[in-house]
Order: sequence, then structure tokens, then C-alpha cells
Amino acid sequence: MSAPFQFHVFSLRKDILETLVPRNVFNQPSSPPRSKSGSPVPAAPAATTARTCNVCLGASFPDVDEQRSHYRSDWHRYNVKIRLHGASPVSEVQFSQLVDGLEDSISGSASSSSSEDDSDASDAIAALVHKTRKLARSPSPSSNAPSGPQTPLAWFHSPPATQIGVYKALLPTSTPPSEYLAELKQMQSGGEEGRTWAMFMTAGGHFAGAIVRVKGPDGEENDLAVTKRGKPRRPKPDVEVLKHKTFHRYTTRRKQGGSQSINDNAKSKAVSAGAMLRRYGEQALRDDIRNLLQDWAEDIENCERIWIRASVSNRRIFLDYDGAVIHKGDDRLRTFPFPTRRPTQAELSRCLLELTRLKVSHLTEDALRAQDEAYLASLAKLRPKAPAPIPLLQPEKPAEKPPQLTREEEALREKWTRLLDMVSRGRLDALKAFWAREGPALGGADASVPDWTGEKGGTLLQVAAHAGQADVARWLLEDLRADPTRDVPAGRGADDDGAEDASDASDAPALPRGTRRAAYDLAHTRGVRDVFRRCAATHPDWWDWLGIERGARVPSVLSAEMEEGRDEKKKARRKGLKDRVKEREAKEKEREKRAPSPVVEEVKERVVRPVEATNGPRRLGGGAGAAEGIAGLTLEMRAKVERERRARAAEARLKAPGGR
Repeated sequence: MSAPFQFHVFSLRKDILETLVPRNVFNQPSSPPRSKSGSPVPAAPAATTARTCNVCLGASFPDVDEQRSHYRSDWHRYNVKIRLHGASPVSEVQFSQLVDGLEDSISGSASSSSSEDDSDASDAIAALVHKTRKLARSPSPSSNAPSGPQTPLAWFHSPPATQIGVYKALLPTSTPPSEYLAELKQMQSGGEEGRTWAMFMTAGGHFAGAIVRVKGPDGEENDLAVTKRGKPRRPKPDVEVLKHKTFHRYTTRRKQGGSQSINDNAKSKAVSAGAMLRRYGEQALRDDIRNLLQDWAEDIENCERIWIRASVSNRRIFLDYDGAVIHKGDDRLRTFPFPTRRPTQAELSRCLLELTRLKVSHLTEDALRAQDEAYLASLAKLRPKAPAPIPLLQPEKPAEKPPQLTREEEALREKWTRLLDMVSRGRLDALKAFWAREGPALGGADASVPDWTGEKGGTLLQVAAHAGQADVARWLLEDLRADPTRDVPAGRGADDDGAEDASDASDAPALPRGTRRAAYDLAHTRGVRDVFRRCAATHPDWWDWLGIERGARVPSVLSAEMEEGRDEKKKARRKGLKDRVKEREAKEKEREKRAPSPVVEEVKERVVRPVEATNGPRRLGGGAGAAEGIAGLTLEMRAKVERERRARAAEARLKAPGGR
């Protein structure tokens, strides 16, 4: 078993680094090269210098002869051709599967002593590329192969049984998998000034930032020293925190979640004291972070990576503002490829350790091969046996876009919206001022309400009647002379068909479906109906108020005398009701006076007993008379008992024959 090595990404031992082989997307180690006889060649020992092919997924070879043999093989030439078409190379196992799927076999794909002519092999490779492209409808035949899930780690294999994983975010962007190993080797050099990172986190009003050195400059002594007892000392740590800062502002409401700005954008702007404090906290947090970035501008400029953990809204604090230190298109920007907790200095340290620490596993090549075969078998079961024919897609009809409105049309819609809002809410004063200014341009009091408004009425009078605004209806009828005989358009007020009137109006029977309707029929309250009836009594010659077929459909007029008489009837009815209530209360009081109270009944049970003869023999413990029964009572209780005795004596006298 190999000796333990450093787990730091930037401090890998050379003897381990030289034995690393990248693994492909299926987590398989590179296939060992084949000898002339077709048998696998055993892997080279760890001390041998690795020779790899950058085209064929990093295939390694023990010597130069095997490497040259590989370059003349059909597998290598096939990968070169498909890479020229912009596709990804395939492994030797996948290449064998492609060859087996063709009708014409290709010989000499793994042998360096092929007797066939080079031109025939080239024609066979060209035919394979053409056919696989035709089957896959793609320049890359690797699209037919099952693809594994994308992971944030890049894995490397070190014979015989060691695997290490490195986060891909540490590598430069758009690095192909074949260059991962070269980039990992390049990361072991610290340069003249070392490697530094900038790390920032913000969430829930908390902020944590740090400038850290993950690799010291080349030339610094960081070798293992030996103690007096001959034991190796701990190496000098490469990670060093150069600057750090944390602060907190009140920006979120407890147990509610979300910042105040997001809540303001989703709802109406809150005016509470807490909301004002949270808005101030957001502004202060943004200013504090940007001031800190400006103070660290020189250090951030020299950083190799910039790690930012922030939400979409908070990310704007760091990027693309006037005088920004970090720009949106910077190649150094990274996000943490794992979940993080509340931004604190301890959390930054944990994330730094997670990024720079290698992920190590110890699986033999046989175990890896078995694991990969099981994974590929599971993917093969999910893949359909025969590709389904691709149906011809009919061109989708473009969605109808709403018509573009001109400025005049938008202004007209805005005026109608404001007008209907004032009518529905009963804002009469504002309505009068608005109508004096914009009424003629809108078509007058009898102008038809546009269909796009969705109102339950075709005129302003019908809208006011349906909304129950009596004052607005009176102003429209008397001041603007609105026409109450206009029919309600079909489809307007349809929810009122067949519905009984919710008011107490006796003259508002339910109308059958399909009956002609006017503004009076849309009124739900007695107040609005009385407005129509009063106007019909005051101005009978203005409209056909009582007409059914073409009139306003008002059932009857309401004059001042009729209204006074109705009020007198209501007053008399209320007075009679009050008299009956007073009479009932008086009877209840009289009944309470006559009925004995529970206290008196209790005393009576205790006191009233049959009077025994004083001259005869008495029972042991018997009472001496009624006077002795009230000896222990209070004066109030004695008075109640005495009144009860007198009342009973009076009743007895009245019931006696000849009593008065």
C-alpha cells in the first residue's frame, strides 16, 4: 500500500501525481493497450513515466512502441476524424460496439501488424464515420451511447486502488476533460506571488468575505522536517487568510423570509416602521459591501478565483454598477458547487476546506470495472431497443400577439379605466371634475362602455346601478339626463338572470332568462331603485319611465307625499313595537315580584316547621319553636322571612270563607 500523501489540491506529491490517469464520463479508467496477440498489457508500475494520448480519452502506454502502435490503429484515426467534425472521442469499448453494429467488419483496429492496405483502412474508417453520423443524425457517434449524470467533481485513478476527485470549478472555464490532468499538474505551481482567492457570501442580511492564499509562491520551504525523535513534523499549511470581514444588517422579517425589496415588488409598498428599517438595512448592506470591495480592489485584482454565494437579487450588489470592482463577464467568477449555510467566518473556512481538500476513495480496478458495467447495464435497460421514427413536426402557428395600441388608444383606455373606477366606487366629487374636463371627448353620458372593460352594463348609468351607487345614479339621471331606457347589452349582467333580488324591494320580482333589461333591472338595493322612482315622479315627461317594452321598466313612481306616508307608517310601526316591548318588560317585572326568590325558599325550608306543644313531652334535640329557627340569621334574612310569613297570612285570610 502506498504511503499517505497530502490531501491538499495544490500540494500533491509528485510520485502520486505522475501515476494519475483521468477517468471518462462513465467513471471508467482508461482501457489498457492491447498487445499484438490481443491480450491486455498489464498496467505500468507507478514509478514508470506515463505516456498518454490526448485524443483517445487519455489512454496510457508503457513504452514508445505501444504508443506508436496506438497511433496507427483504427480507433485512434476514428477519434481524430470525429474530432475534426466537432464531436467528442469514444472509448475503445464504445468503438468496438460501433464496429459490431455495422454489416462490414473492420479488421486490424487494435493490431500494429495489419496486412491490409492503408487506403482500404482509410475507406473503412470513412464508411464507419459516415454511417454512424447517418444513424445518430449527429457528427458525434458518442450520442448513441448512454450518458451519465454530470457531477461537480473530476475523478482521477492512481493504480492500483486509489481514486481522487477535484472540483471542476477549480479549473479554468471551458476546459475539456482530456486537459483536466494537465491543469491539475499546473495547479501545483504557485508562481512568483502564489495563488489567492476572494470568497464572498451574503444572505438574510448577513455578509462574510475573505481574501485567502491557497498556494504559496514557488521557492518557499515547505518540506517535511524531522523532530529529534525522528518523526516527521506537520507541514506548513498552504492556506492562509489574508483579510476577512463579516457584518449584519436588519433586512428580513423574522419567520417571514425574503428581503423587503422583493416583498415591495410583489405587493404594495409597506409603510410600517419595520419595513422602513429593513429598507434602510438593505441600502446600508449594499453600501457596506461595495465599500469593502473598493478597499480590497487591489487584492481582488490579483486573485485567481472569485467565489460568490448570493441570490439573484443580491448578486447585483457585487457586479455591474458604476465603479464596480468585479464585472459580470469575468472568467474568475465561480459559485460554490455545494450547499452552504449562513454566511459567517466559520462557514467561509468550511467552504475553503471543502474546495481545496481532495476527495479520496480506494477501489481496485476490478471493483471499478464491475461498478461501471452495472451502471452501463442499468442505462442500457432504460434505452429503447429500436429508435422510434421521428415524426414530422408541423410548424407551430405563432401565438396571436395582442394588437399594438397607439398612444391615442392607450390614453383613451386609461381615461375609461379611471372613469369606471370612479363610478364603481362612488367618488362623486372626483367624477364631476373629471367629467367636466373629459366628458365630451368620451361621447357624453350615454356613450357605450367598451367591451374590453368587462363591466356589467353598457352605459355609465347601468354601471352605477349595478354597483349600488345611488348618488352617482342620481347625478347621472338629473344633471346629465342619462337615458334610463337603454337596453342592457347581451352578455352584460348575465350573472343576474334568474337571481332573486337581494334587497327588500317588493316590486323587484325575478326576471326570466332572455327578458329585456334596463338600468333599473340591474339595481340590487332599494336606495338605487328609489332614485329611479323619485326621478320618474319629479320629471315624468323626460322618459317613458313605466314602459315595459321600450321604456325604463320602473314599476311605480315615488312622490314626496308617498315617501312621507311611508315614513309615517314606519314610525307608527316602530312606536307600536316599542310599546309592546315595554309592556312585555313590565309583565316580567311583576312576575318576578310575585315569585319567591330561591333564598327565601331555602330559608323557609329551614325555618317553617310544625309548632309543637310546649306543655307536652318533646323529642330529644327538637326545636323549641319558629323563633328559635331564625336565631342565627342576619337582619336582612329575618326581614325576608317575616315578609313571607305576612304574605302567606294575607293569602290565607283572602281564601277563608267570608274573608275580605
